Amino acid sequence: MSFRPVFVDTNVLVYLRDSRDPLRQRGAAEWMAYLWASRLGRVSAQVLNEYYVTVTARLTPGLPVKEAREDVLALRGWGPLPLTPGLAERAFDVQDRWGFSFWDSLIVAAAGAQGCSLLLTEDLTHDQDLGGIRVVSPFRESPPDRG
Repeated sequence: MSFRPVFVDTNVLVYLRDSRDPLRQRGAAEWMAYLWASRLGRVSAQVLNEYYVTVTARLTPGLPVKEAREDVLALRGWGPLPLTPGLAERAFDVQDRWGFSFWDSLIVAAAGAQGCSLLLTEDLTHDQDLGGIRVVSPFRESPPDRG
């Protein structure tokens, strides 16, 4: 694997905090440990916002607000990409090319804008190549060995 940044979609972060599915939680934890250690993790402001709302308002049991905020603050260390008019235009191109929802298109556009080689998500087709960004399901593929 090349050592380029890895974009993490919201669902991976949510599974890290969702104890209802231990297999998915373990897969998310393995990837997150790898990304923190390698410093290759990337997110966008969209991902952080979606994460916060999901774990505090939609997850059962919900994550305490204080913990969710600590997670968001920690993930700021990954340099979250803000939503800009240019990013939205890139998302339009992604949507037109692959037919994804606008929200998924923003994720792909943000991954591309940050030079990511992998997009870690379960929302798109595993192993799909999106113009140089490979989709990886963290529940079908483990992170590379660091040794």
